[in-house]
Amino acid sequence: MKTIFAAIGALAILPTAAATEVAVTYSDDFADELSENFGEREGETLTEDIIEDLDRAFNKAGVAPARVDVVIVNAKPNRPTFQQLSDRPGLDPIRSISLGGMKLEGTAYDADGNVLATQEYGWFENSIQDVIGSGTWTDANRASRRFAKKFADQLSDS
Repeated sequence: MKTIFAAIGALAILPTAAATEVAVTYSDDFADELSENFGEREGETLTEDIIEDLDRAFNKAGVAPARVDVVIVNAKPNRPTFQQLSDRPGLDPIRSISLGGMKLEGTAYDADGNVLATQEYGWFENSIQDVIGSGTWTDANRASRRFAKKFADQLSDS
């Protein structure tokens, strides 16, 4: 099952507006978590958000690496996913909340395949009071935006 998710993640290679090719894959542990707990569609949702965040941050910073490989190392939702709600009918989609976040690792390459920069970033909420009003992946999306900004800033400094 791990290879199915790795293949799906590898297929999630989409060119951004700045002609940067972005590939998002999952660590083995996160691929297991997707298949056993969160559901496959959640990986696709996170992948799309990461690609959009990178595109926005790279365009704003004026950088355009040829290719970026990103690995979702870990991610936790703030609210139950559709799969979790289906598997555990006692969960409430509104009142069931948890601390969310995401850890990402990325590598940017030039057109010749040389590494331009690497970026690791992880952020997980630490106060349940700050989760009220959050969507399913609010904290993971926050981590993705911060990762993208830090990555773009690092590339623009080099």
